[in-house]
Amino acid sequence: MTTSGVGEDKYRTYLYGEEEKNTKWRFGSPPNYDAVNKLFEEGRTKVWPSGSLEEKVQNLVKTWEMEMFHKTCFDDYKSVDPKKYTFNLNGRKPVTLEEKRKLGGGYNNFLQTSLPEKFRVYNPAEETVDSAHVAFTTAFPRGFALEVLQVYSGPPAIVYKFRHWGYMEGPFKGHAATGELVELYGMSIFEVDEHMKVVKVEFFMDRGELLGGLMKGSSLDGSTAEAAASTCPFFRGTG
Repeated sequence: MTTSGVGEDKYRTYLYGEEEKNTKWRFGSPPNYDAVNKLFEEGRTKVWPSGSLEEKVQNLVKTWEMEMFHKTCFDDYKSVDPKKYTFNLNGRKPVTLEEKRKLGGGYNNFLQTSLPEKFRVYNPAEETVDSAHVAFTTAFPRGFALEVLQVYSGPPAIVYKFRHWGYMEGPFKGHAATGELVELYGMSIFEVDEHMKVVKVEFFMDRGELLGGLMKGSSLDGSTAEAAASTCPFFRGTG
């Protein structure tokens, strides 16, 4: 996602302002979410009342995602307590921020699998945070929007159901763009402390629902796929 001088985001905090002047951004400056916000507003199935628990949870999750993907220094994270924070996927062993980074960060943390390597259409063990970023921002040039569908309990243990979606308008791992809607549903638990800092995150979802939608396109030869990725404006920008 490219950067503009907007200076605010209606769904995310800790992006701009005096507190962020020394923040270390992965792509040099704060990301701009205008394109994915538009996708979100056009495709969401729920419009939560201002100030509702659901809206607060949705904005917390969006802010958390932004910090995890775009801030490179743990001390710059403001939605989580870096010293206590742990993450786990589908009941796996919880990992710390440092351990998450060793797994590749970003999309790789959400796509961990116990499948034998020969069956992995996307292998997080072979991807870096940058190569994963290229793969998904190329496939979803307008972004991968998120909405909270239901909140089952509030703080300190926030349990919610979510939907991610985007349109596959670019190639992915040797498969041509289809233009089709790709969706991913799941459940998550965010545990927060008395300051509403996230200290524990659990996700339950089927990565096959996402990857299956990205493998429908016809096969491309290597040069075609490489050329498409290298011209992705989102990677050339700030991500």
